[in-house]
Amino acid sequence: MVGEGVLFECLDNTAVSEVLIIGRRSYGMQHAKLRELIVKDFSEINDHSDVLSRYDGCFFCAGVSSLGENEESFTRKTFDFVVPFAASLAKINPGLTFIYVSGNRTDSTEKGSVMWARVKGRTENTLMKLPFKGQYNFRPAIMKGFKGQKNVKTLYKIMGPLLAPFLSAKTLKLSDVGKAMIHAVASGYPTQILEVEDILILAKRGH
Repeated sequence: MVGEGVLFECLDNTAVSEVLIIGRRSYGMQHAKLRELIVKDFSEINDHSDVLSRYDGCFFCAGVSSLGENEESFTRKTFDFVVPFAASLAKINPGLTFIYVSGNRTDSTEKGSVMWARVKGRTENTLMKLPFKGQYNFRPAIMKGFKGQKNVKTLYKIMGPLLAPFLSAKTLKLSDVGKAMIHAVASGYPTQILEVEDILILAKRGH
């Protein structure tokens, strides 16, 4: 859902000249700016260093829900999924800005009682040590999708409009998330962890 929304913003945004989707299957969209790199496993990106060295930023929006997961399985699908990919990319293109979509209330101490928050905190902390030009961790909460998005969870479709009036400070449009990511690549941000308020500030930069 987040990746698709960020993709829509990148394709619409004049500051972006080209977008490369890295995935295991084709997204199925035709656009003048859009390219795809299909891999069986993300470890294969080392075979495509010539392509990946051309880009200025990587927006890592993939992730899974913690529902039904124990700490071992959630770690495997989160930390073990993101960090090796990012580490490989840092070797291929250290001049790149890497942005990871984490989550509201992620636990930077890695010691709290909430399992998913600890795992995401560990993931953020490890990513911040990688030798990228820039590395930022976005912590959105409730998000509103783009019109025409295919990948919007039913819960968001139903509850998003109902919750938004009560959680306005915690509500983001996916277009704002995308704009903030683009501005982070272009001009950076003072902190590596961006809460909802930071994302909104960065999204408005240049307006």
